[in-house]
Amino acid sequence: MDSHRDIAKEIARIYCSMTPHGVDMLASILVPMKFQKGDTILKEGNVCNALYFVEKGMVRQYYYKNNKDVTEHFSFEGRIVFCIESFLKQEPSRLIVEALEGSMLYAIPYNALHKLMETNQEIEMLYRKILEHVAISSQEHADSQRFENAAERYERLLREKPEIVLRAPMVHIASFLQMTPETLSRVRGASIGAAKANSPRELTDPWWTRTNTK
Repeated sequence: MDSHRDIAKEIARIYCSMTPHGVDMLASILVPMKFQKGDTILKEGNVCNALYFVEKGMVRQYYYKNNKDVTEHFSFEGRIVFCIESFLKQEPSRLIVEALEGSMLYAIPYNALHKLMETNQEIEMLYRKILEHVAISSQEHADSQRFENAAERYERLLREKPEIVLRAPMVHIASFLQMTPETLSRVRGASIGAAKANSPRELTDPWWTRTNTK
């Protein structure tokens, strides 16, 4: 996927069906941006003036609290990332966005987006669907933190977003799940142990360990 129109079609496929004209309008304002692992995409104190669609790679949002790095959100291929309060108010962000991997993003600039929304209902609907998706995702994450224990939070992440477990550093995953790295290691070990205990025995196991199913 390398053309602006291909990216616009993919965004429409994920968030909101659009006509070819609507796709063309969206494609016309996309801005490709490439980042290396560790690059800062948005600095604390800067205004978030774009939505960013992740075409390749993984990024995270985080902030500092009591001199500790706290991860708030991960985004990877097919997801949009932005600091919602800063974007909506056009005020300085208290969050930081960084690339966890070499990443290719496509920015949807605030001013260009709002100009298109004045004349194109499809773009307005797309924007609304993106905001709805972000609001629901944020609420689900908040509810998970409130009502689920450490093991349940990890199992939910493993079930719903395994890419994060496979690709993000464990220290950031622990922060995202609001647990210490030691607790995450213990929970992860218990989860792996349970999965092994519940999995069928391999055919290479000694015959005396197998159950006769005939």
